[in-house]
Amino acid sequence: MAGKHGDRRGFASMDKEKQRQIASKGGRAAHQYGKAHQFTSEEARRAGKLSHKRTER
Repeated sequence: MAGKHGDRRGFASMDKEKQRQIASKGGRAAHQYGKAHQFTSEEARRAGKLSHKRTER
């Protein structure tokens, strides 16, 4: 039944490994074309701290 909220279509219907492979290709392409965000060391430090706060429950 199309249109139900529980339907998994497109990217969501793929297994996790296939999703990871496709996303990885996109990330590499973005870096190749200079479109990817380049974190400064300060930005990376802040992101790491936020990540650790979310996992420490």
